[in-house]
Amino acid sequence: MELQYIKAVHIIFVITWFAGLFYLPRLMVYAAEASVLKDETSRKILLDQYQLMKKRLLYGITWPSAIITLFLGARLLMIYPMSDWLWVKLAFVFLLYLYFFSLQRIFNQQAAGVFRYTGQQLRAWNEVPTIILFAVVFLVVLKNTVSFLWGLLGLLVLMVVLMTAIRIYKRMRRN
Repeated sequence: MELQYIKAVHIIFVITWFAGLFYLPRLMVYAAEASVLKDETSRKILLDQYQLMKKRLLYGITWPSAIITLFLGARLLMIYPMSDWLWVKLAFVFLLYLYFFSLQRIFNQQAAGVFRYTGQQLRAWNEVPTIILFAVVFLVVLKNTVSFLWGLLGLLVLMVVLMTAIRIYKRMRRN
């Protein structure tokens, strides 16, 4: 019975963590675009508001969810035996934490008034958790029923589709 509760709470915090991973970069996109506004008053108002929103999201939802996800995931690892698909899933989870730490770094830079990435670059960076989410969900659901090569090919196709969509969106914005 304990196992079902751990799984359920783990899934809930994975979802709330992903909510932060999806929305935080969007706020970073908006801040990067606001940082180049010519009107000083508008730029300051928007940057202050986006920074406040990013801070609340990062420290109020995303960090707590990431920590609880990590602890509950570790507890589940103590219960379940390790298998090939689980090792691959853990590699993707590790990449997701690296991505999360990169968001913290970008947050800190933007808080200091340093905007190293354009809105377009951050839009592309925002797709990383989508790719990892697809990989992890398919790994968990399908486990060993799909070959590694087919899974990798599926991820590559997904990346191409996402990057194409970003480029199309960029063209639409220009027009």
